[in-house]
Amino acid sequence: MPERPAPKKIAPDRGRAALGIKGLDEILGGGLPRERIYLLDGEPGTGKTTAALQFLLAGRAKGEGGMYVALSETTDELSGAAASHGWSLDGLVVVELSALQEERSDEAYTLFHPAEVELQHTIDAVLHEVERHRPARVVFDSLSEMRMLARDPLRFRRQILALKQFFAGRDCTVVLIDDRTHPAGDLQLQSLAHGVIQLEHLAMEYGAERRRLQVTKLRGVRFHGGYHDFRIRTGGIEVFPRIIRHPDAPRRPPTVFESGSRELDELVGSGLPGGTSTLVMGSAGAGKSILCMQYALRAARSGVKTRVYLFDERTATALVRARSLDMDPAESIANGTLSLRQIEPTEMSPGEFAQDIVCSVEEDGVGLIVIDSINGYLQAMPAERLLLVQIHELLSYLADRGVAMLMTLVQYGVFGGQVDESAEVSYLADTVLLLRYFEFSGSVRRAMSVVKKRSGPHESTIREFVIGAGGIRVGDPLRAFRGVLTGVPEYIGRIEPLLTETPPQRD
Repeated sequence: MPERPAPKKIAPDRGRAALGIKGLDEILGGGLPRERIYLLDGEPGTGKTTAALQFLLAGRAKGEGGMYVALSETTDELSGAAASHGWSLDGLVVVELSALQEERSDEAYTLFHPAEVELQHTIDAVLHEVERHRPARVVFDSLSEMRMLARDPLRFRRQILALKQFFAGRDCTVVLIDDRTHPAGDLQLQSLAHGVIQLEHLAMEYGAERRRLQVTKLRGVRFHGGYHDFRIRTGGIEVFPRIIRHPDAPRRPPTVFESGSRELDELVGSGLPGGTSTLVMGSAGAGKSILCMQYALRAARSGVKTRVYLFDERTATALVRARSLDMDPAESIANGTLSLRQIEPTEMSPGEFAQDIVCSVEEDGVGLIVIDSINGYLQAMPAERLLLVQIHELLSYLADRGVAMLMTLVQYGVFGGQVDESAEVSYLADTVLLLRYFEFSGSVRRAMSVVKKRSGPHESTIREFVIGAGGIRVGDPLRAFRGVLTGVPEYIGRIEPLLTETPPQRD
């Protein structure tokens, strides 16, 4: 092994080596502390090689030399993997194990076991290349080859310790890749590394596979713990950090969102304040989506950027319905104040969806978010655990930013009244607006009421409403009825007509 140079004095703050993966660098607080050895751990297919290449390319972009020690791949295979993302390995040093072994193929082993000698020769040759090129970043891919050559856990640990001692004092940040071929419970690498990043690949019962990562260790540095979803795209890995709350972050100016209907705004207590969440509950077809679109379109026309996420229907269907009610959003969509996004949940993880909302707020300046519906969001991702906790995290984040959210929730049965326990989010919402069917004189009517509002007073009345041109039109309180919320009310007033589908003519 090459002679170790005299250790040099290192300043306490060595800076960070960014990995070139935006979300991961954010999780790490700016990147990996320099001049340390890190472990990138994961089964085959989790994206370790892609992440390692991004780490070296990020260094190359800053003028730092990089070396890729390919112990399990050929240079051609590595170049092909880089080319699939549109990258070039120009400027990086690639050290290939097969080339190192060919140099020793004609030697005879007499006293020591061939594998032990081969391991030492391989390590010496690699470190010789490090001494010759003096890279600032080095990747070893993968340690499973070294583990097989060592044949013994103790010898393998000693080799890793020797590597750690060799790089100590050198201006070099090292990433070791392991594909989990070690025996179960063997944590030698985790204990020796300065930091550990674990990548996982999850096979779902239906839809695309999911990938997630976790930083399990990073000595002396604060990082954002827990699991974070990520995706491998053409161009590299894209990480979606869990939502980080910043209560002291800048808030949007106080805003009250109105519906355009005086009676509806009176019912909810003079509009919906920004920074609050509203849940619109009701049976299928009761008018929840129309009500949300009415609020969204009103906000967009007033200049507030609004984004609608559709889980239950196609974008084209939502547009056709809006136009049929004289609520054409074309102008707002054209000027960028309103956008509709159709979500394919089988292709999107919860973390990716939450990150899309965060980007909408922080990068696009969106002030109103609509999710239609929570049922579609939850039921389309049945294998995901703790989705309600993620929704709570999302609502807290939006409240900190002063952004309003509208959500719809479908109740079961023609007259409603039942909610799937897995989709019970009414306790999270600041305002709950209930839409119900009721029968009167042989026809099905609609009524609404506000059953909860944390942010201020609201009417406790029940009002009838109809769906027509311009959206929802709300009538006077139904004071002549008893039992409207049961779906089969008792009429106790005088015989007089209720709301008509056609609004009355006004002078």
